[in-house]
Amino acid sequence: MSGEPIIRVQEVTKAFGGIIALSKVSFDVHEGEILGIIGPNGSGKTTIVNCITGFIRKTSGRVFYRGRDISDKPPHKIADMGITRTFQIMRPYYTLPAYKNLVIPLFSPRAKRTGGWRGGGRRGDRNTVGIDILEEIGFERDSYVPYKTASTLPTGYLKRLELARCLALRPEVVICDEIFSGLSMSEIASMVPLIERLQMDGITLIMIEHRLRELFRVSNRVIVLNFGEKLIEGNPQEVMADPKVREAYFGSQKVEEVMNHA
Repeated sequence: MSGEPIIRVQEVTKAFGGIIALSKVSFDVHEGEILGIIGPNGSGKTTIVNCITGFIRKTSGRVFYRGRDISDKPPHKIADMGITRTFQIMRPYYTLPAYKNLVIPLFSPRAKRTGGWRGGGRRGDRNTVGIDILEEIGFERDSYVPYKTASTLPTGYLKRLELARCLALRPEVVICDEIFSGLSMSEIASMVPLIERLQMDGITLIMIEHRLRELFRVSNRVIVLNFGEKLIEGNPQEVMADPKVREAYFGSQKVEEVMNHA
């Protein structure tokens, strides 16, 4: 986690009319780390992700990926470079079977250029590769679940499908927007090792989360946003010990309870 950052966010500001959603937010993301982004509702978490991935245009500021300015690139170009994301409101192709949702990104220029799933270890029929990826992230291969229409899948499987669509592009960075949200405790318990394995495989992760106990189990570093500004960054213990975080983010919530279960 040393050397040049894989992503550098430099004084990014975003205004929606007279409302300042982000104000000169700067931070680095180091290769191979899991960076958590937390903050109250409306603090700018999803907005900063949208700015990084090109889904909204910044009012000012720059974003760099491996030293290259990607500030004005559209989302598909940024994804083709290796930065993918999930969405808080899931966006599968609802009328297609689950595995067919992966066939589409597997036909992308990046997937073709990088030569297959996980370093070229799996090739051939894209339907088979799609099912391989679904199995990697928790779909039961020998069940009917990979073949079910996405619209019939429960939230837990839809969250995994979102992540699988990212992985089909063989990304270097995956940004997860509240991937634990709406999951049961047992579903989260099975998702946490998956996140850890992605990091072990060399993928850099940025995670927006309200489920702090689970986030703190996997994150190396945390950034706190409040009213569109960066309040503090550090490891989870440092961040939670800061009085500004307690006041701005948690109010009367028992911070010690969160940390004791992290």
